Amino acid sequence: METDPLISRARAQSGDELDGLPELSTTSKSEFNKKLVGSLFLDSVPGWCIALGGTTALDTFGSQAFTGGTRPSDVSIHFQRCLLVLWALLFPICVLWANIEPVLLALGQEEKLSSDVQRIMRLSTLALFIVSPINIALNVVLVHHTSLQVLGSPLALSITYWLALVTLIILTACSPQHNHNKTWGGWRLRESLEPTGVWAFLKLALPGILMVGTEWAAFEIVALAAGRLGALSLAAQSVIMTTDQILNTMPFGIGVAASARVGNLIGARTAVSAKHAGHAAALLSVLVGTVVMVAMLAAKNVFGYIFSDDDEVVRLVGKVMPLVASFQVADGLAGSCGGVLRGQGRQHLGALFNLGAYYVLALPMGIALAFSPRTHMGLEGLWLGQVVALFIVGIGLYVVVWRGTDWEKEVQRGIERNKANDDAKRRYDTRRVEGTPASEVETE
Repeated sequence: METDPLISRARAQSGDELDGLPELSTTSKSEFNKKLVGSLFLDSVPGWCIALGGTTALDTFGSQAFTGGTRPSDVSIHFQRCLLVLWALLFPICVLWANIEPVLLALGQEEKLSSDVQRIMRLSTLALFIVSPINIALNVVLVHHTSLQVLGSPLALSITYWLALVTLIILTACSPQHNHNKTWGGWRLRESLEPTGVWAFLKLALPGILMVGTEWAAFEIVALAAGRLGALSLAAQSVIMTTDQILNTMPFGIGVAASARVGNLIGARTAVSAKHAGHAAALLSVLVGTVVMVAMLAAKNVFGYIFSDDDEVVRLVGKVMPLVASFQVADGLAGSCGGVLRGQGRQHLGALFNLGAYYVLALPMGIALAFSPRTHMGLEGLWLGQVVALFIVGIGLYVVVWRGTDWEKEVQRGIERNKANDDAKRRYDTRRVEGTPASEVETE
């Protein structure tokens, strides 16, 4: 599995979103906290969990159709269906972003913080129509050298995302591998919106959103709880969450490679090879997680200075960092094995593990440790709960991959998915032959 490009892409994507944090750290704790709530909480939970969680269905359908479908262009049908369904799901999120202030106030956040975050999110939504390069330079210029100040960071982020999209489209269109695979069969919007296909997609996309969203929301609940501990804890939390989000790109990249590889092998009807690929992904994630854990422990007392020049923030980060380091191996297992499950089309199992580990055990325990008069562990208590959850999820998902998977049965399910797609195509072609008007223009 070629994981390095996927890890690098994920790290770069997270880096675009987080580049503004070092710039804002030189202003004040309050400006730093606005970026945390606006970018990490509001952007990650409602937006990214739908975008990434929904595309887990494409991990299954696309990878299995590429090797098991009757025609290469089946992949483009799944891709178009993914775009249309996720755009529909993201529309209400845009409404939420534009009217977020009362929601934040109801969650107990400060009035000024809530008001400023709403300004950030409105500008970020409007700025999606602007495209320009060089995200880091934009953050420096817009935050420090314009009247936008903190509002410059979401503007830079929005511009960068559009640039990334345009660049990706151009690179894909010019790719010899893309032209060789012939996976693009032209725009077939009506075929993409065929009801049985949309329903099959949603049956994987919605559990995928739940799988991603339950984990991310748990970390954002910790961020909200940290806000109740005071400005110092929230500033330290922003450093720790930023660090964790960047580090998570490594198991995430391994998981993406695992989902594609396992899905391809299931589509090719090679159960033994798919099994070996799943175990290889888990082993690689453990090795990477071990290296990261050692590095974090070695740098825990000085790491905070990358993001903040406040000594109190750096000291609190150093106290919590060993907890974050301790779950890197478990987080790696969760990411890689989650990718294997996406390749199989079993996103619902990841969602169930997350719901149980985070919301039944970890969050109640962490909040109790943080706020109880008997313990009053503060930020350390909140993160101790997350450590417990990640070990439960990581080990649990690997047990499912190792002992709870009938690989031959997964191959049969892949055959059935591709057959259902072929049946939908035949129904579509029959209607066209019989003279049913087509609403789309097909281009090769």
